[in-house]
Amino acid sequence: MTPYRAIILDLDGTLVDSNDAHARAWVQALADEGFHQSFEKVRPLMGMGGDQLVPRLTGVEPDTEQYTRLSDGWKDHFQRGELPTIRAQPGARELVKELRRRGLDLIIGTSGDGAVVEALLMRADVADLVSQRTTASDVEDSKPAPDIVKAALKKLGRKADEVLMLGDTPYDIESAGRSGVDTVALRCGGAEDGRLAGAIKVYNDPLDLLVHLDDLALG
Repeated sequence: MTPYRAIILDLDGTLVDSNDAHARAWVQALADEGFHQSFEKVRPLMGMGGDQLVPRLTGVEPDTEQYTRLSDGWKDHFQRGELPTIRAQPGARELVKELRRRGLDLIIGTSGDGAVVEALLMRADVADLVSQRTTASDVEDSKPAPDIVKAALKKLGRKADEVLMLGDTPYDIESAGRSGVDTVALRCGGAEDGRLAGAIKVYNDPLDLLVHLDDLALG
């Protein structure tokens, strides 16, 4: 087996405990535009980008004025009402430091909006440890489309079998799988194990993975 030389790190739910907060912000933004959706319906869709989530919930397509209002509304609700409460997942900084110590190439690969990503990296306390980013702002289609993972592979200059995805949703697993990349999944994003089928390993959170890093073929 080819050892993994690089890791694509998802952010929301994986390194920061933000999935509930994103769902609450989307519920508010949708209601502002007359789409009344429950938290329970929106929450399982966290991990997709807005370009995937909004059409699924409303039928409103990207490249429309209403989509822009919905996206801007989510960002506003999230940044003003939710961001100050976001905390790092247990062991997030320690895990990233150890991956760096082992000489692995690291890149953030997230469906998040580029402007929000930097603030969340600060909340995760890893902004100084990972210099490369691939976000929804860099690609045409966000997760579960493969675009973000493929863009990350290009930036890393690595083949798919040399790279591991670390994520917390079925959309991470699908995006990576469609790019030929294996995924290790974390439960701390809130997904039940059944939704994480397809991951090569499942751990509780970054701290749990840190303890079990030697289970993985890391180069």
